[in-house]
Amino acid sequence: MNLQTETSSEASLLSPPSSGRGSGGRLSNTLKDARRAAFEANKLAKRLRREVGQAIADFNMIEAGDKVMVCLSGGKDSFALLDVLLFLREHAPIAFDIVAVNLDQKQPGFPAEVLPDYLRSIDVPFHIENEDTYSIVKRVIPEGKTTCSLCSRLRRGVLYRVAGELGATKIALGHHRDDILQTLFLNMFFAGKLKSMPPKLVSDDGRNIVIRPLAYCRESDLEAWAAVREFPIIPCNLCGSQPNLQRQQVKQMLNDWDKRFPGRIETMFRSLGNVVPSHLLDARLFDFAGLAATGTPDPEGDIAFDPPAMPLEAAQPVGFAAKDD
Repeated sequence: MNLQTETSSEASLLSPPSSGRGSGGRLSNTLKDARRAAFEANKLAKRLRREVGQAIADFNMIEAGDKVMVCLSGGKDSFALLDVLLFLREHAPIAFDIVAVNLDQKQPGFPAEVLPDYLRSIDVPFHIENEDTYSIVKRVIPEGKTTCSLCSRLRRGVLYRVAGELGATKIALGHHRDDILQTLFLNMFFAGKLKSMPPKLVSDDGRNIVIRPLAYCRESDLEAWAAVREFPIIPCNLCGSQPNLQRQQVKQMLNDWDKRFPGRIETMFRSLGNVVPSHLLDARLFDFAGLAATGTPDPEGDIAFDPPAMPLEAAQPVGFAAKDD
């Protein structure tokens, strides 16, 4: 299914001010800045919608008649996910429903009214599930230890149950491109696996399809979109209060690479969709034991004694999104 759309409404996401003239017939700096900000916001909106639509199409994430449960945490990523999916739903060639779900984990000081007020203001069906997983995590995990694993398992179990109760056919999570790359390196560094976050999977209970429509989106774009849309962001007192997490260290490493070697992040991300099992070491994925010389040239075969060739275009930044006008 292709949810990529181009509509006239994109051009009016943030209508720029009328071109009033200042003294001397020149636009004031304030007016120029406002017009520039509106232009950049429209470019950003088009890019995010295009990337989400492309991911949905590439992995058949959403089908006609689906009821998509958007998991809304109160962070920038899940707000952006809901926002973009609502737009695509109105312009998609198929019909599907959206319900927003938030798990209130009873963290101290959590502003319980923020999400309901926001969701009512944009007229979106929603459900707030109250489950005190916070106390369980704090009781079980020693002070100073990472809470992510247990918190994630508890949250996942609750959301799977709620999806069944609401009749949802897809569960949409707000993980983005940077999350996917960070997970790849976390698994290599600490688990000895070439494994990342899939864009679509069957849940571990076998009953739910989980999708990640933001898979092609950059975190920096989501941060910028949150500022443009002025989402009522709610900080997490569990994950957000642990600055020394391994994921934060990997994130810092990738950000450093991105600054020093422009285009490297895009090229690494592209490699996740261009896997060659015969050139790795996993005999479960490729029959090394059964290899035999056939005497027939193979255009896809390896040139064993030649140095690895680097395509000329590899020196250029590679991205999923086309350049915006």
